[in-house]
Amino acid sequence: MQKTRDKQKLIQEAIDRAVDNKEVAGVNLLVFQEQKEIYYAQGGYSDLETKRPMDRDTICHLYSQTKPITAAAAMLLMQDGLIDLNQSVGDFIDSFKSQKCLINGKVKKVPSDKHVRIIDLLNMTSGLVYPGLESAAERETTILFTEAIRRLDTKNQMSTLEFAERIGEFTLKFVPGSYFQYGTSADVLGAVIEKVTGMKYGEFLKERLFDPLEMQDTAFIVPKEKKDRMAGIYKIHRGQLRRLKDNHLLIRNDGGPNAFESGGAGLMSTLDDYMHFGQMLLNGGTYKGKEILTPATVHFLTHGCLTPMQQRAFDNWQGLEGHTYGNLMRVMKNPDQAVIIGHKGEYGWDGWLGAYFMNDPSTQTTMVMLTQMADYATGALTRKLRNIILS
Repeated sequence: MQKTRDKQKLIQEAIDRAVDNKEVAGVNLLVFQEQKEIYYAQGGYSDLETKRPMDRDTICHLYSQTKPITAAAAMLLMQDGLIDLNQSVGDFIDSFKSQKCLINGKVKKVPSDKHVRIIDLLNMTSGLVYPGLESAAERETTILFTEAIRRLDTKNQMSTLEFAERIGEFTLKFVPGSYFQYGTSADVLGAVIEKVTGMKYGEFLKERLFDPLEMQDTAFIVPKEKKDRMAGIYKIHRGQLRRLKDNHLLIRNDGGPNAFESGGAGLMSTLDDYMHFGQMLLNGGTYKGKEILTPATVHFLTHGCLTPMQQRAFDNWQGLEGHTYGNLMRVMKNPDQAVIIGHKGEYGWDGWLGAYFMNDPSTQTTMVMLTQMADYATGALTRKLRNIILS
């Protein structure tokens, strides 16, 4: 019986099918194993109108794949003794000192021993939410995002710190620490980092992560000379791929200047840049002989876990069966319950447009995939590629 499988061929065929079926406009993939590149593949277009290929140096919006970088930034401050994860966010953002939350269906003051802590921002257990209509917290957040998006094309853009101060005034959806809900926690964490360091969040990331990691194409804005490498953002409309023009979650589609440097969604990057970040983590915090994070810090960062009470909420996330969550990343806990091939201790995250990152310490594998499709997140192609690589 033939046992040899040409994984490179299978990867390319899976990508080509997804492009042909209009599942994605364009996609690229990079896989390292034991610190060596083993697979690279690309297909489709970064710009359908000009037929520009989805090349290796294409710059893409990361959206929520920004979050692991924000978690790493917080770890830098933790290992330097500048923050304590048990600290109240109110120590840095004044509006978090006297918050209200929903308790048994009624709005009440947050209990004095349950204020939002930095660890709650890292674990999405803060009570902060994304825009929506289900609760007062989501409705208030929707109004804030609507205002901030309206200000994007003015000289009065909402800053990272203003966003955090404003959102701290809103009703939390639950008592901090009692529940898990995905929301704006990482954006507030970016503001906390600004307060602690006295630097703009993007400047801190450049100095402490991007320059040491040689991530030259990763930033909150894309300069004019690199704009021709940016991928367009697409969505399915009546069975056809159409370019998305609306700004989403306060992130500018055009990569232009934005006072709001979103720790949860704002970065743009390339395959190789993000691979440098992933390989640093897999190598215990070291990149090309330079220690960025200590091994103990990386272990803490990548072994996050929700409490049983918090986990019950996370268990409702279809597609992440067998996983837990901590430090702004998923962590595979029970591979036998997952809907993908994987290993215990694997970690990473994805983004709204389909950016995807995975580190698997058991096989010393890093996978980075980029595509730019609205609402794609971890899509079918992502799972298929994972299964080919890890099978």
